[in-house]
Amino acid sequence: MNRSAQIIRTSIIGIAANVLLAAFKAAVGILASSVAIVMDAVNNLSDALSSVITIIGTKLSQRPADREHPFGFGRVEYFSAIIIAVIVLSAGVTSLIESVKKIFDPTEPEYTTVTLVVIVVAIVVKLILGRYVKHKGEQLSSDALIASGSDALFDAVITLSTLISAGIMLMWHVSLDGILGALISLVIIKAGIEMLASPVNELLGSRISPELLKDIKKEVLDFEGVHGVFDIILHNYGPDVLIGSLHVNVYDTMDAHQIHGLTRRISERMFELHGIIMTVGVYAIATGANKRTELQNTVMQTLGKHKDITQVHGFYFFERENRVSIDVVPDISVHDESVFSHQLEEEIKAVLPDMSISIVIDHNYSE
Repeated sequence: MNRSAQIIRTSIIGIAANVLLAAFKAAVGILASSVAIVMDAVNNLSDALSSVITIIGTKLSQRPADREHPFGFGRVEYFSAIIIAVIVLSAGVTSLIESVKKIFDPTEPEYTTVTLVVIVVAIVVKLILGRYVKHKGEQLSSDALIASGSDALFDAVITLSTLISAGIMLMWHVSLDGILGALISLVIIKAGIEMLASPVNELLGSRISPELLKDIKKEVLDFEGVHGVFDIILHNYGPDVLIGSLHVNVYDTMDAHQIHGLTRRISERMFELHGIIMTVGVYAIATGANKRTELQNTVMQTLGKHKDITQVHGFYFFERENRVSIDVVPDISVHDESVFSHQLEEEIKAVLPDMSISIVIDHNYSE
């Protein structure tokens, strides 16, 4: 079963659990002539909304690419996760408002044996459902499922806190309903903001994980003829669609046919291991006893002594223009890049006075 099918199946289980719980509450409410329990059953039906949103989002994300959306619709999943996170946030804010009201105007709860049974059953079902859905979400890297599972868990926690505060009120006549509710509401609001942050960051473009970056570098460096990996950039167009680029260092003795074969093999490996559609660029390392090699060594040694530089690569000598170009990744402490670039150019000109110097300020988008 593929990832999308598992997400849909998990969401269907969530809908089924909420519908069964609603049916149980409705039956008990009707038999006990309790309007409150019947209304709570209706509320359970609305709890299934997050699972419905997850299914719709997953279905929409599976639509094939078209002319207007060449990268597909995978990012729809993030939108569904945002909607569910907003629902959780709204529930937290509503609960906080009601809890604050109870702090200033406490009411003594009225529970019967029937209502206690219903509450306990609801807590158990929501806890099991929430843990299952959230676990599947983490397993499938689905923000929507994680948010949906968290929603169910928060429902259980809110109900449990209400039950605990009611017990304290009945035994010791101390009202903690509003205080406990407010504290839990704040936790829910905090969690809702965190749930919102994950899909929003994916849409904005977050850094790739250090583990994936380390794997990519190691796997590319394992190819014969590769002597460095730079400029790794990945764009996320959904959990299943990664498009990126990187540069590799090769000796300038490689011909076009060899370079073509190497970059093709790297692209194939990246797609095979990580599902990444990778474009591979090439930087040539000058070799042999010639002017190009001498210039490369001079420039690299000069820049290598600079404490504000984290990486130097992409050296190229334009013979006709008598110009040297090189990419420099400055340290994060460098704020004025134009001034820094000019400073580096002057330092290199001091040792290569007859040469035109082009410093390209590069950035590390992965580390």
